[in-house]
Amino acid sequence: MADGPHVTIWNEYRHEKSDENVAEIYPQGIHGTLDAMLKEAGFEVRTATLDEPEHGLPEEVLDTTDVLLWWGHVAHDEVSEETVDKVHERVLGGMGLIVLHSGHFSRIFKRLMGTTCDLKWRLDDTERLWVVAPGHPIAEGLGEYIELGEEMYGEPFDVPQPDELVFVSHFGGGEVFRSGLCYRRGRGRVFYFRPGHEENPSYHNPDVQLVIRNAVRWAAPTPGAAPVYGHYEPID
Repeated sequence: MADGPHVTIWNEYRHEKSDENVAEIYPQGIHGTLDAMLKEAGFEVRTATLDEPEHGLPEEVLDTTDVLLWWGHVAHDEVSEETVDKVHERVLGGMGLIVLHSGHFSRIFKRLMGTTCDLKWRLDDTERLWVVAPGHPIAEGLGEYIELGEEMYGEPFDVPQPDELVFVSHFGGGEVFRSGLCYRRGRGRVFYFRPGHEENPSYHNPDVQLVIRNAVRWAAPTPGAAPVYGHYEPID
């Protein structure tokens, strides 16, 4: 897909280096698993991690990124304000952003949402992730639901009402959660997708992988005239 979306996968990459169980599930890091899956589907992909210079997201990387995937958990506060500013600017300008699992607490997602993005949680549960928008492009190719062993996230989820709701999860303890939310911010498309706790192999699940591939296509910028702002002379 030489003319398809150019994807950058950003991963905090801390758990995989400090926890043997996580390293066994994701020996190349969560970003490595997602990288291999998206490349197999024909996307142009690169990866970036927190501890690289500029967190792996210098201007030249962001300038050539159509869709940015974001996974973080224990080091949200280590992401520099400069990087958040740059990503925020690119999203408003049209770059797609896919925020995964605990990335709901990332500085960039909280800035784009303008809320705390808080929720309730519990480890080691069962999740049935229901497709509630069967005709949506992100749900293309799925059945009625996806079954996973996962961390529980529960409502209330302190985010704005989404433009579109694609998935709702039900957990073994009875909780429910809005697990696939679509937003537009400026010219950019933002998708939040809930599964992906580091101790669960969810990113190896074929249906989860399909959702992420579909989301990349959905979030990619579409051609069109650039908006014009400010004082404007009459056309005629």
